[in-house]
Amino acid sequence: MTITLHDLKFTPFIAEDEISAAIDALSLNLSNDLSDKKPLFLGVLNGAFMFVSEVLKRFNHECEISFVKLASYDGIQTTSEVSRLIGLQEDVSDRTVVILEDIIDTGHTIEELISILKSKGCTDIKIATLFFKPEAYTKEIHIDYIGIEIPNRFIVGYGLDYNGLGRNLTEVYQLKQDNMTNLVLFGPPGAGKGTQAEVLKEKYNLVHISTGDVFRYNIKNATELGTLAKSYIDKGQLVPDEVTIDMLNAEVDKNPQAKGFIFDGFPRTEAQADSLAELLTSKGSEVSAMVALEVDDEVLVQRLLERGKTSGRPDDADEGVIRNRIKVYYNETAILKNYYQKQDKYYGVDGVGGIEEITERLSSVIDTL
Repeated sequence: MTITLHDLKFTPFIAEDEISAAIDALSLNLSNDLSDKKPLFLGVLNGAFMFVSEVLKRFNHECEISFVKLASYDGIQTTSEVSRLIGLQEDVSDRTVVILEDIIDTGHTIEELISILKSKGCTDIKIATLFFKPEAYTKEIHIDYIGIEIPNRFIVGYGLDYNGLGRNLTEVYQLKQDNMTNLVLFGPPGAGKGTQAEVLKEKYNLVHISTGDVFRYNIKNATELGTLAKSYIDKGQLVPDEVTIDMLNAEVDKNPQAKGFIFDGFPRTEAQADSLAELLTSKGSEVSAMVALEVDDEVLVQRLLERGKTSGRPDDADEGVIRNRIKVYYNETAILKNYYQKQDKYYGVDGVGGIEEITERLSSVIDTL
């Protein structure tokens, strides 16, 4: 369920039970490591209050707790500036101090806090954080206890806020990427789908992900997923959807600054469409539209037979094979057409005409998304 805080929308990211399990594991390690230390837990406000409470419930030995405050955020951007420490009254010299943070991204706050503690004579400092963004972390300081590693995304919930709102949420939400345009591009054999995908990716600065190309890349380069996929192919078996979606996930993660994606050759079934939806939801986005090039069968047959004179592909030279390929396409597309029509995301576009003419029709759809 999407929620709105102030002017921004957020989508579900980490469930409450996953957060609880992470705190269980982290707290157990703290209890095992610090059983004879009588540590001083230092909760960093405002965000860490929920995390601190849950850790303290699970810590089975003597300890003390104090709260300090450092400012490091303005809106959804880190300022890279940290104010002075407020709230520390305890003597920390020669004590084991455990800093409890809700989230560590750049590490500026932790660096400043450690510097202040050392200036007060503290020599044994441990760091525990519920969430950690390794991609954003810029410091050499070791993080001793990590609950959940997350990508470099803006999140709210479980103590984290967006301009004051969202701290009370018991699960975590991520900023919804409304500015992304993600297309599922379909077209029967000979419709010119490949040509249009190349044009559209340049025009709209999208990343074109062809399932066939992704498979060939992974198998050729003997990646872990490629080797796994090849093991199924060599046995004459279909590659499981989980393997395919993992490959697509890796491709999406390679392009974190993308304005959107063109998915070509996936999904083919409702189950795959559900998997793609889950993948994009995990990135704070969604499928914008299924766009299908529509061309009369007889036009397709003539196009492919003509292409077969130069392509060298045997399946372009046999009219019976061509008609069967077209039939298979419609059988697959009919399922997905219904799937996306229910979401008001299906757009059929006339695929007959010159390349620029067809691009213009596709653009008129994309521009409305």
